[in-house]
Amino acid sequence: MSKTLTAALALGAPVLFSASDVLAQESRRFTWDGEIEIDYESIFDSDVPANESDTAYGSGEFNAAYALTDRVAIFGGLTFEELENAAGNTGYGFYFHELGLQFETGAASFQIGKVHPEFGTAWDTAAGFYGSALAEDYELSEQIGVLAELDLGTAGTLAMGVFYADDTGLSDSLGFNRGRNTTAAGGAGNTGTLNNASLQWSKDWGQTFAYVGARFLTAGTGDVSDETGIVAGVGHSLGNGLDLFGEVAAFDGYGGSADDATYATLNAAYAIGELTLSGTYAMRDVDSAGRTDLVSLAAEYELTNGMTLGGALARVDDAGVADTLFGVNLVIPFGG
Repeated sequence: MSKTLTAALALGAPVLFSASDVLAQESRRFTWDGEIEIDYESIFDSDVPANESDTAYGSGEFNAAYALTDRVAIFGGLTFEELENAAGNTGYGFYFHELGLQFETGAASFQIGKVHPEFGTAWDTAAGFYGSALAEDYELSEQIGVLAELDLGTAGTLAMGVFYADDTGLSDSLGFNRGRNTTAAGGAGNTGTLNNASLQWSKDWGQTFAYVGARFLTAGTGDVSDETGIVAGVGHSLGNGLDLFGEVAAFDGYGGSADDATYATLNAAYAIGELTLSGTYAMRDVDSAGRTDLVSLAAEYELTNGMTLGGALARVDDAGVADTLFGVNLVIPFGG
């Protein structure tokens, strides 16, 4: 080997190591994940025959974050799903469900931008195809604001935020155009100013977790009332594969209307290897719309490639009209 080549390799070795180290560091700074979901749903029996239908649809979600420093990160989330515009037309499009900056200060973290304030967890926690079907009604999503999460040590965690419904260009969509939100559309919390707030305390005790929360949404254009809401939930793992969960939420001036509303979700899931069996009872009672009761049994199986195949039967009684439903889905995760 020539002296020139030996010298070049000697000089190049640390350069190669340095480049590899930079790439590894960049990989640690950037995180991402997501999933694609393909669904089929059938209302195969109903007290009102016109309700009977078959629907196939899909959706996808992509989330990413990049750490600018040890304490500051950019985060974003993109959703692909079927959307509806003001004229009632539908189509598939993309939109940002989150986008902003996160700051870490040790015992506290802060987010600013398009954010997802905490209020309940049933819309995400309940197992099964229909487990979160009613709780999704009151999920706080696509909000512009500032959030803070405080680590209280043995006293738990406190999450809080001030926000308003997104009325920026981020409320529009690519592909199918759902239209940009405006404050003229009304709705509690759709105010264009930071006069809406949420607060939620949570704590774990070994195999048990619990939380309580509250929110205040200011009346929007044309609304008759501000909305106030409270939520409480508890979950417990028995350690033998059986997990129990329940959540209750109550609202005054629901959605800016004159309605009171009450929601409840009770959910049990039992894991047997890669198979999870679950059952759900959910209730929604809104003054002007009446009461809805949902009972469902579901099964989900995680395949060897990480994908999950699920199916469920449900009976829904909506203000005296009973429907029987069947749904199946395939969830394909990705990311790293």
